[in-house]
Amino acid sequence: MEYIYINGNSKVAIEKDNDIVNKVFIDGKEHEFKPEDKEDKSEYATKTKRNKYSQFLNKQFENLIILTGAGSSVGIGDDFIINDKPVSKKGKLLSELWDDTEKMLTEEVLKKFCLLVHYTDKENDVYIKNLEKLLSCANAAKEFVNDKKIDIPIVIKKIEELIREKCELILPENSPHEIFLERIAKRKVTLPRAKVFTLNYDTLFEQAAQRQKFTVIDGFSFSSPRLFSGNNYDYDIVLRDKRGVKEEDNFIKKVIHLYKPHGSVDWEKLKDGTITQKEHPEKPLMIFPKDSKYENSYEQPFFEMMSRFQQNLRNENVLLICIGFSFSDKHIVAMIKEALVQNSSFQLLVVNRTIRNSENFKWLIDLAKIHSSIALLGEPFMDFAMNYPELKSYNQEEKNKIVVISKEANHE
Repeated sequence: MEYIYINGNSKVAIEKDNDIVNKVFIDGKEHEFKPEDKEDKSEYATKTKRNKYSQFLNKQFENLIILTGAGSSVGIGDDFIINDKPVSKKGKLLSELWDDTEKMLTEEVLKKFCLLVHYTDKENDVYIKNLEKLLSCANAAKEFVNDKKIDIPIVIKKIEELIREKCELILPENSPHEIFLERIAKRKVTLPRAKVFTLNYDTLFEQAAQRQKFTVIDGFSFSSPRLFSGNNYDYDIVLRDKRGVKEEDNFIKKVIHLYKPHGSVDWEKLKDGTITQKEHPEKPLMIFPKDSKYENSYEQPFFEMMSRFQQNLRNENVLLICIGFSFSDKHIVAMIKEALVQNSSFQLLVVNRTIRNSENFKWLIDLAKIHSSIALLGEPFMDFAMNYPELKSYNQEEKNKIVVISKEANHE
């Protein structure tokens, strides 16, 4: 049985036979299909799932926070034109970037590199494609291991340049990013702006905002050159009456806050420490996947981004929607767990292509099965964006306190 939606007692699951849905379970009970029913079982399960998460979302949450990971960019990107020829480039997972690394270095060199930096994770004698752990091992080894044939710092630099190059994406037409921004922006303008935190280096959200004529408050000044200051997040955009100052400002529509806690392909740190935004910087300011990214998150501008994330999770009547997030970033997961425990009005919706019963998600699945304030949804980003409901009402409910038991606590 495969869950496609979990929210307390409200659940939708399916059972497949050779990838064909043959059973549908609604709230723990198998749904009976009559012979005259013309609706496909898979379509029925999907429709029921969407009705249920629409009910979960159909409240005007005072504070709306979005957190997106690699899953919101995978498979998305328009063709580049190089020498008058289209070249396909789409967002990739780290496991796919491992394949690109192998292609760049050759399989033989990558195996030697793994041995050299003591990366030993294997399954059936084949290396597990964990590029983050590989880079962590390489960074730990570079000061102590010397090899005449393989220069560890040079290989690290090549891999990081590959990651950067693969994250320079062009937004395609009718992208989920555009559709999603349009949907989440349909809120009362007197409520706090929707806040999008993306862990991706690409600029797909920025391109979507530009295409849909959004004003993006991203921490950078509106003047040129664009320079970063955390104070810029405290600004808003209002429309003044031409006849004078009104008692109440008119907040304009289509304004979002954008935060990039892991950096961006269009950020650069200048020699004086100033952080600027520009196209194709020589050395983009990005926290590459490795253990030290947790230490780097305490440097600016990353510290500002993470502080704002934690601060927003502590607000009243918060909905956090996680899209394509693997829940492998310990410092971010710790903040979400804190909100679940400490903030009684906090609600969480996790959207991934499938509800994975993996180590990172097991604790979430266990909680979602008993708490109505947590929902897990198996659906691609595009489908979720297309079916995101119109928010109709404002409702604030007190929720029971949630106790999150971590593995660390079990060993104390």
